[in-house]
Amino acid sequence: MLEKIIILDFGSQYTQLIARRVRELNVYCEIYPFNNIPEFSSDVKGVIFSGSPYSVRQEDAPQIDLSRFHKKYPVLAVCYGAQYIAQQSGGDVQASSTREYGRANLNYVAADNKLFKGIASDSQVWMSHGDTITTIPEDFELIASTDSVRVAAFQVKNTETYAIQFHPEVTHSLDGKQLLQNFLVDVCGCHQQWTPDAFVETTIAALQEKLGNDKVVLALSGGVDSSVAAILLHKAIGKNLHCIFVDNGLLRKDEYEAVLEQYKHLGLNIKGVDAKDRFLSQLAGVKDPELKRKAIGRVFIEVFDDEAHLVQDVKWLAQGTIYPDVIESVSVKGPSATIKSHHNVGGLPDFMKLQVVEPLNTLFKDEVRRVGRSLGLEDFIIGRHPFPGPGLAIRILGEVTADKVAILQEADAIYINNLKEAGLYDKVWQAGAIFLPVQSVGVMGDERTYENVICLRAVESVDGMTADWCHLPYNILAKISNEIINKVKGINRVVYDISSKPPATIEWE
Repeated sequence: MLEKIIILDFGSQYTQLIARRVRELNVYCEIYPFNNIPEFSSDVKGVIFSGSPYSVRQEDAPQIDLSRFHKKYPVLAVCYGAQYIAQQSGGDVQASSTREYGRANLNYVAADNKLFKGIASDSQVWMSHGDTITTIPEDFELIASTDSVRVAAFQVKNTETYAIQFHPEVTHSLDGKQLLQNFLVDVCGCHQQWTPDAFVETTIAALQEKLGNDKVVLALSGGVDSSVAAILLHKAIGKNLHCIFVDNGLLRKDEYEAVLEQYKHLGLNIKGVDAKDRFLSQLAGVKDPELKRKAIGRVFIEVFDDEAHLVQDVKWLAQGTIYPDVIESVSVKGPSATIKSHHNVGGLPDFMKLQVVEPLNTLFKDEVRRVGRSLGLEDFIIGRHPFPGPGLAIRILGEVTADKVAILQEADAIYINNLKEAGLYDKVWQAGAIFLPVQSVGVMGDERTYENVICLRAVESVDGMTADWCHLPYNILAKISNEIINKVKGINRVVYDISSKPPATIEWE
């Protein structure tokens, strides 16, 4: 039986980070919004309450029925969760005179308490709250304090309910991992058996049972998510998996041929479809980013539908959906307002009448990579940078033409190859070149030029939700710039994007 921890999301920016930390300790967990809690199965070993941007003193603050959890499951309540339990139990929560944010050090720890086993009394923790617990009920035991926060942690006596006002999931809490392990192992009794190898074994067995002898189609992109999904399905159903790789004319230089070649030795049943002209014709004259995405998505569906119909008796559509996409669809506030259509093409329309199978929909991106390594996928697939579904169309600002695609492909190839040669590619989450709708004056030889601008983008991230721009060495940037200007006709200027996400997005469109 798979042991499971449930994380209740009250809207904290750190909720997914809590989940990743739990999974790094080889314990499976699932996130549910506080207002959409399912009935728990018998494999639930404990519950974690997240923080929240709300104050427990607000009238519209998130509310739950504590009786569903108290004395029934071990509970670890973090920040808002701690304040909520204290308030609902008769304690007092007040606004702090100064917002308690940043590093702090514990000055008291109940050394004999299971939650703080192996944690020193001066351990550094990370605070992020505007309210503070001023008093706790008599049946609560104080188990940690800092200089400014007397009730930094408490336990409800004679229960396995614990609460902390700091965030153990962030790296600034230096013993946060130890505290989470104490809760998972010593309090909840988890056996830490959820590993990539275990995921592969159980997922293949589940796919075999679910799919039987049915045929499945999968849109393969060459990226890590679709690649890992394909290998899992291949190991489960073999030749009944039909992979379709569509060349939309917006891929990186030589990518179509390279992707088909790299999968040959994996034994996948894969078909390449050259649809370049079909996509580019539908993009003619289209400048709006959202309209470009919709045009590409529509043509992809048409092409994929044509190819899927050539596979007789196909019953399933496989997708490389990963867990952050699932969480977003049932988040505390519901699906987020559309900033832009998703980079990757979503499910196909109802007229295809296919059932959907998503073998990776419980995994985060970093876990997908670990599963890929467990499956024996090579590093050049596992470490491949994310690439948007609409491809270079959203890295060409304004109208997309075949000439602009060719110029951008050359510039991007020079950029990526230089990152690889310098040993920087694997240190970057995502890198790419952007074709700007700007011309600038230049001098090449004795002639004045008026040509296009390429912008280079490189970011560091864990999951793409937030990102910082990479501080690439100046000498490498200079080499890349010189090479692009000298070798790519039509480019006379190269710039570097030093914007982080937020406020900027990783892609420009």
